[in-house]
Amino acid sequence: MLYAIIAEDRAGSLDARLATRPAHLERLHALQADGRLFVAGPCPAIDSPDPGPAGFSGSLIIAEFISLDAARAWADADPYLAAGVYEKVVVKPFKKALPA
Repeated sequence: MLYAIIAEDRAGSLDARLATRPAHLERLHALQADGRLFVAGPCPAIDSPDPGPAGFSGSLIIAEFISLDAARAWADADPYLAAGVYEKVVVKPFKKALPA
């Protein structure tokens, strides 16, 4: 089943985000290699694809896991969480409706 991982960045965490990005991406690439990653990306803090020093307000990941507990465990092990980038992380089941 698909699960949405919705994370909110802590204010002032851009430097930690940039420093931790390679480890964060490594885990996402592993999900992609397993064919389990549906979509992933950051949410710019301003209306721009390159927010520069404004940074990001959070991230969205939608991926396949065997259970909600497994999705939560994966999210809890994210390097961004350990580095203090994420202030809040919500994990919930996701059902794709469109496009069909």
